[in-house]
Amino acid sequence: MKPVLLLSNGHGEDLSGASLGSQLRQRGVAVEALPLVGHGQAYRQAGIAVLGPTRDFSTGGLGYTSLAGRLTDLREGQFIYVLRLLGRLWRRRSRYRLVVAVGDLVPVLGAWITGQESAVYLVAYSSHYEGRLRLPWPCGWLLKRPRFRAVWSRDQLTANDLSEQLGRPVDFLGNPFLDPLLEGVAATSASQPGEKPSGGGAAASRPVVAVLPGSRLPEALGNLTLLLGVLERLPAATAGARCEPILRAALVAALKPTAIAAAAAPLGWRFVEGDGPEPAALHREGRRLELHWNRFAAVLASSNLVLAMSGTASEQAVALARPVLQLAGPGPQFTEGFAEAQRRLLGPGVQCAPGPVGQPGTLTTTARMLGAMLDRLADPMAGPTWRRELEAIAAERLGAMGGSARIAAQTRKILDSPNRARQGD
Repeated sequence: MKPVLLLSNGHGEDLSGASLGSQLRQRGVAVEALPLVGHGQAYRQAGIAVLGPTRDFSTGGLGYTSLAGRLTDLREGQFIYVLRLLGRLWRRRSRYRLVVAVGDLVPVLGAWITGQESAVYLVAYSSHYEGRLRLPWPCGWLLKRPRFRAVWSRDQLTANDLSEQLGRPVDFLGNPFLDPLLEGVAATSASQPGEKPSGGGAAASRPVVAVLPGSRLPEALGNLTLLLGVLERLPAATAGARCEPILRAALVAALKPTAIAAAAAPLGWRFVEGDGPEPAALHREGRRLELHWNRFAAVLASSNLVLAMSGTASEQAVALARPVLQLAGPGPQFTEGFAEAQRRLLGPGVQCAPGPVGQPGTLTTTARMLGAMLDRLADPMAGPTWRRELEAIAAERLGAMGGSARIAAQTRKILDSPNRARQGD
């Protein structure tokens, strides 16, 4: 059987594609990938062949979120780069039995130009944004064509909406980008039941705040400095209320300790190397932020609340029923517009303080909200009620784990079924 091609255009989309690809390979399906943005590290880590060469861009594929980002993409040649990739795909089109597009209109168009049968995981669009989804032209027209054997959405509301709009079944089977993280969280919880925060003893009852500055550089470093501004303003715990929280940052390997130390020093934070089981940390006037590299699942598993300037990571936190407090930044990804759209997508479990980006007043308001959220979690009456509400939000907005396996099983059925006639394509 000819291989399946996974065609995706973004970091979160690559995570989904790689998770789906791994499940397909377990079902005896050969898989290749073409990431339209970046190097496709998720595919490479999963051992899935990537059609190269690939390259990164400074906007991380998110230039469309602002005029400046679009101009940057044009200057760096991203538009020409994507056209070249699609040209390469067209020349190899006869190699594939099925193309699975993961993302938005761009991979849908890419799948269409191959002339091969296709399926679509439409992860970039949701009816939660506006109540009724308005697909960009010609996405809706393409998805009605019989050549697209299946369309999968990212939530049930979108599945219902698009089934009506397209006049064909659209299924919600779960979100594959959740599976690697949630499996990692389950493994962490199983191997370290009752994991104690650093320091042990009385610290075991202290709440944990996961600090997520994002994964794209150089934005992540700038985001971290803004988050430090929030943490230094966090009100101290009062007697009889919550304990002082443990603060844990989940960092990508590319965010080097030397760069963090240099950026944090002017803000009054002192970098301290790790010592044995103790992680490296930033210290400021009695407050301590642990620094953890490549331990995102472990940090999230141990957390009670998330302070975030991240996209996919915030969605994964919501899936675990963690309350999320956003801090908008200058971008190019985590801007005010991006953060506001994410709140509409993920629901009331995600909050954000008003105010101009990066201003002291906004950082102070965010810190007060963080303190209030910690107090709410610690309240013996309000805390359990809130956690049940967050679990319901997670089920509604993101679904259960196992989306990769369910989509892979449906993909295998498509591969095993006779080709449809392509009349009208």
